[in-house]
Amino acid sequence: MTTTPVMRRAVITILTAALASGAALPTAYAQQQVQPASPAAGPTITLPDFTTIVEKADPAVVNIRTTATIPTRGSMGPGRGPGGGADPYELFRWFFGPDFQGPGDEATPGQPSPPRGVVPRRTPAPEGQGSGRIVPRGVGSGFFISEDGYILTNNHVVSEATDIYVTLTDGREFKAKVIGTDERTDVALIKVEAKDMATLPIGNPGTLKKGNWVLAIGSPFGLDSTVTSGIVSAIGRDTGEYLPFIQTDVAVNPGNSGGPLLNMQGQVVGINSQIVSRSGGFMGISLAIPIDEAMRVVEQLRTNGRVTRGLIGVQIGEVGKEVADALGLPKAEGALVSSVQAGGSADTAGVQPGDVILKFGDHAIARWSDLPRVVGETRPGTKSTMDVWRRGKRVTLNVTVAELPAAATAEAEKEKAAPVKEAPNVMGLTVTEVPAELQKKLRIKGGVQVREAQGVAGAAGMVAGDIIMAINQTDVTGVDQFAKLVAGLDKSKAAALLVRRADQTQWVLIKPAP
Repeated sequence: MTTTPVMRRAVITILTAALASGAALPTAYAQQQVQPASPAAGPTITLPDFTTIVEKADPAVVNIRTTATIPTRGSMGPGRGPGGGADPYELFRWFFGPDFQGPGDEATPGQPSPPRGVVPRRTPAPEGQGSGRIVPRGVGSGFFISEDGYILTNNHVVSEATDIYVTLTDGREFKAKVIGTDERTDVALIKVEAKDMATLPIGNPGTLKKGNWVLAIGSPFGLDSTVTSGIVSAIGRDTGEYLPFIQTDVAVNPGNSGGPLLNMQGQVVGINSQIVSRSGGFMGISLAIPIDEAMRVVEQLRTNGRVTRGLIGVQIGEVGKEVADALGLPKAEGALVSSVQAGGSADTAGVQPGDVILKFGDHAIARWSDLPRVVGETRPGTKSTMDVWRRGKRVTLNVTVAELPAAATAEAEKEKAAPVKEAPNVMGLTVTEVPAELQKKLRIKGGVQVREAQGVAGAAGMVAGDIIMAINQTDVTGVDQFAKLVAGLDKSKAAALLVRRADQTQWVLIKPAP
């Protein structure tokens, strides 16, 4: 049927009237209604509600403030200051308040200013010396892990503190004592004399994934019971420290240190410890100690007051891709041994400089930083196996783990050797035989010593005095053999030279000049 403009206007008028009156449309027109668009395919994103988690967790989180004793300057007169006391800045504090800081009274770098209204206490000093003042040192956070008052926090929160005060969310305050600290993991265990404390359940950080929601509770800038939230941005972040950190974008600032990082079940998965920042304040990246690592430390602190760790006596470094290719390793992994402690566990087991440790016990060493953690967590006296890569093949060694001293020290030895026989080569190296007495001192066999390094060898960092122990997969036994090895190198590939310098050994890559 053909419709005219007049008929169409009449239909539109009828439809409009029907819609306005709520009348049902004819079937033919009802089928032409615009249907709402269906939701786009994919998961529905819902923002989390943290209120239930915070209500349960908040009572278990505490504010920690510490004090420290600092010496004051000598008096301006015979035993008297301008205000009649031994403190030369007492008069200024009388006018400007107790927070006035004279020269030498500056706050510890990275710590917030002392809270207003806190009057520093003075302590007597020995005759002839200036008096000492008890001043606010800093603030931090912590949380109860037991009902009888054990609190977990960071070592840097309580280290060098004269007194430690813990304040609960209900306003109660306790003086705490240190049970034990571990500087290497930045974990501290303190205790207050209290009972029936609210505690936080311990979670499993191994279940965390990138993108998981997490939140922190602490006292940033002294603002206690502050909650911030974000997501996990990286797992096992290696910063060169002893532990692999949990990286998040949760806002963490000075004062948050020692507070809990919680998952969506309200369980502690980490201890907020560090921020990555160029300004000293939060810039979007914060780091937390995995709680399972911390609890292993706590177990020893609670039992012994200190932490014992395993030691095998090696210095290690990273295995780069080029070094791995030169050594015939399938991929760049493991820990490259640069030196072996004489008489240590690794030395007794037969570990040699230049070895690449691929496995310790049941743990594969994917990155060089894995080895200190694995060995450190091994109880001293434990017998274990260790797989190393040496001269193009895998070798299994048996090692007995020793105990890491509380303050491990190493003394560098300087070696001097008299050249005996020289032979130049196409790499720009002039080498000599290694004297027998020097070989005995260094506990090595064979090798050649660099007398002069020019050309590609000099550009690679070789210097006089270096001892070349091997080229690629072949041990160097003397000058003549070394010259033949160099002459037979493939000039299209970089050669790996195992070089001993002082008490360090490393692989140096040199591509022979064409």
